Amino acid sequence: MSPELIRQPLYYDAARRRLWIYGQRCHHGATGALLAATGTMVLAAAKAPASVALLAAGSVLMAHDWKDRSVWFERGWQA
Repeated sequence: MSPELIRQPLYYDAARRRLWIYGQRCHHGATGALLAATGTMVLAAAKAPASVALLAAGSVLMAHDWKDRSVWFERGWQA
């Protein structure tokens, strides 16, 4: 990646349908893991039924991106 792209807070590659936030590739699975963890904490703390939606959405995102699970939290641009 070129240096000017690294300085951008958000970069979306429409051709490859990939998103980077401050130079870190954003995977469906990593986002799903964060949503599922948040939903679990909210469900445990507040017993809020809406947190089930977070769990479900997180699970679906992780399942969709399961093949890339080895690089979900890997640092850098990940060409």
